[in-house]
Amino acid sequence: MKYEWRKQDKKIYLPKANPEIIDLGPMKYITIHGKGNPNNPLFSELVTALYATSYAIKMMPKKGITPEGYYDYTVFPLEGFWSLEPGSLAFDKDKLTYKIMLRQPDFITPELFEMAKEKAAKKVSEEHLNQLKLEEITEGLNLQMLHVGSFDDEPASFAKMEAYCEENNIERTSKNHKEIYLSDFKKVAPDKLKTTLRFGIKYK
Repeated sequence: MKYEWRKQDKKIYLPKANPEIIDLGPMKYITIHGKGNPNNPLFSELVTALYATSYAIKMMPKKGITPEGYYDYTVFPLEGFWSLEPGSLAFDKDKLTYKIMLRQPDFITPELFEMAKEKAAKKVSEEHLNQLKLEEITEGLNLQMLHVGSFDDEPASFAKMEAYCEENNIERTSKNHKEIYLSDFKKVAPDKLKTTLRFGIKYK
């Protein structure tokens, strides 16, 4: 049976439009770092590097290579950890730093990752390929909610999350946050975009 994150991983990726607590265990990702305004071409280039490599893994059986433990699956949504350079003003997009990523199926190995990079080399610059990493990330205890609307309107949702923390004796572990993009921001109108927002928490 095909593994589809929208069905099997609803709790991780499809929260409600109200804050909720989630405890996340280790998951494997292909990641890449960047900085600056995400509207600049660099961001799109890094996203392309992630997808080209991820689809190379998914399509291996059609290229005559079936990895041990392989199962069919839907490629996971784009995710990203976001922060600001030290001393920057809030919401100065030119001072943003980020690590964007695509989760990988459990059967991924360092060897498969290297094979996938070789296959993606026709679509991705050598510089960006060399920046890609295979990482296991454990996010642990987080607060998350669904944000519907423009990325520029996210502060309203974060305010809701901060209020939830105050009401429930919880505090953020840092000002950094994660975004999971459930909509194709190249095709969907800004006011209809769906994004999962998440940040680390601990109990006071």
